Amino acid sequence: MISIVKVKVEVLASFGDLSLPEYKTEHAAGVDLASCEDLVLKIGERRLVSTGLKIAIPLGFEGQIRPRSGLSLKEGILIPNSPGTIDADYRGEVKIIMWNLGEKDFSIKRGDRIAQLVIVPVVKADFMVVASLDETKRSAGGFGHTGV
Repeated sequence: MISIVKVKVEVLASFGDLSLPEYKTEHAAGVDLASCEDLVLKIGERRLVSTGLKIAIPLGFEGQIRPRSGLSLKEGILIPNSPGTIDADYRGEVKIIMWNLGEKDFSIKRGDRIAQLVIVPVVKADFMVVASLDETKRSAGGFGHTGV
């Protein structure tokens, strides 16, 4: 069963006549966010790209910003802090950090879909100090400990 949560959106003047984010298929987990500006992302460059939207994430949820897989695979365009988090108390414009690790400059046009937004529940942790942690089969095994 799919849950629906209401998300309030403020449209900035820069958003203009762009369409609000929407789910493109019945079972899509995320909506695409579009750029509200034209720009060129040069090879190796990181830039903050405006969406022209402010979003009020409901309490108990976060908005996760994720890369679009096609841009990553075909163009080498990444979102370096993925998933980025929009907290429920943030009220500024949603902007996307984009990084061009591709082999050529990448043009972004107004209205181009540049990232995905997924709304997910948040669980808060209550941290407590203990004398020692329980042992597990893995224990302190870290990076690459299971081999190739």
